[in-house]
Amino acid sequence: MATLHNLDLPDDLYEQLQELATAKESSINAQLITLLQNGLSVAQEQRMAEQKRQNVAQLLEESRRRREQLPTDIEWPDSTAMIREDRDR
Repeated sequence: MATLHNLDLPDDLYEQLQELATAKESSINAQLITLLQNGLSVAQEQRMAEQKRQNVAQLLEESRRRREQLPTDIEWPDSTAMIREDRDR
């Protein structure tokens, strides 16, 4: 396990960390590790959510481009007539 040394914390932040550790009945080190883990997991979730938003935007753009490339002069058969023809068989 890696070790951090000489971490300079402002006094008020250290006091808050001490109070939190006392309230949770844990050491300052354990509480600091928990806070770092929680903060990093939130940051990772935010990155993943942003990537999903970008992927959706890319998919929508690709869909729009493909739709624009479709020929517009095609006469599509009437689906009602096709269904009627199938039923009459």
